[in-house]
Amino acid sequence: MILRRLVPVVALALLASAGSTGAQPLDPRSQDALGQTLQIMLDPNARAAELAKNPQGATVDQQVRALTGSDALTQEFYAVAGQVLTELTQNSGGDAQKMLQAVERAKADPAGFAAMLSPATQQRLRELAVKLSDQKR
Repeated sequence: MILRRLVPVVALALLASAGSTGAQPLDPRSQDALGQTLQIMLDPNARAAELAKNPQGATVDQQVRALTGSDALTQEFYAVAGQVLTELTQNSGGDAQKMLQAVERAKADPAGFAAMLSPATQQRLRELAVKLSDQKR
């Protein structure tokens, strides 16, 4: 199923841009870092500027674009990735080590990673997966 392939790609996007369950309050530094990262992910111009400085991120972006096949779906992909990143950051209390551990677990168990997300984010992932699957036909 495309969702099983999508979650690791989202995880890669999260790694390029920069657990326990249950949201934890973020310290101001973590909140600021999250805000800056989301701004880069969600603003195509800011994302392009950052990718120009980061060959690894540019490679991941090329993979995302190959997967999505359109600017609109690329933007939607990054929006969903931003939502996942927000939840991952909140669930870990902004602890980068816990976030990396969660992403590593996601590589081996994408469904388990998706299950830690809110129902709304899971739904957005499913909807994006359907759009990506439909586009490939």
